[in-house]
Amino acid sequence: MSLMHTAEQEYCSIQKQAHPYCVACSLLNEKGLHLNFEADDDGVVAHFECDRDCEGYPGILHGGIIATILDGAMGNCLFVRGQAAVTVEMTTRFRHPIYINRQATVNARLVRNADPLYLLEAEIVQDGQVKATAEGKFYDQPQLAQFDSENE
Repeated sequence: MSLMHTAEQEYCSIQKQAHPYCVACSLLNEKGLHLNFEADDDGVVAHFECDRDCEGYPGILHGGIIATILDGAMGNCLFVRGQAAVTVEMTTRFRHPIYINRQATVNARLVRNADPLYLLEAEIVQDGQVKATAEGKFYDQPQLAQFDSENE
C-alpha cells in the first residue's frame, strides 16, 4: 500500500471523526459548502464554485464564506498530516472580489509545526489571480480525532 493511499485513508478517517457536520467540508451537512479537499505536494487543494446562496454584494462571494473556506482549507491541511486542531487565530486579507457562479481554487499549506501550535497559510485563486489569503494558528486537539458523534 502506498504512503499516499495510507495518508488519504487516515485523512478521511480524521475528517469524518473530527468534522462530521462541518459547514465547509462535510457532505452530511445539507447547507454546507461540500468542499472536497485533496492532498497535494504542499498541503491541500479544493476547487469550488459558490452560487447566489453565498452572495454578499451582488455577484460577489460573502466575506464570511471566504473566511470559512480559508479556515476549512487550513484545518484539512492538518488532517492530511494526521492532526486534529482548532483555529485559535486567523488573519484574512481580501484582495479582490471573488465572483459567484465561477470556479475558484483554495489551497493551504503548513508553514511551521511548533507542536502544539501550527502556523498555516491559505489562498483562494480565481481566474489566475490571488483573491484572498489567510494565515492561521491552530492548536493541537488530538482528542477531536477520537470523537464519536454517535454517542453525542
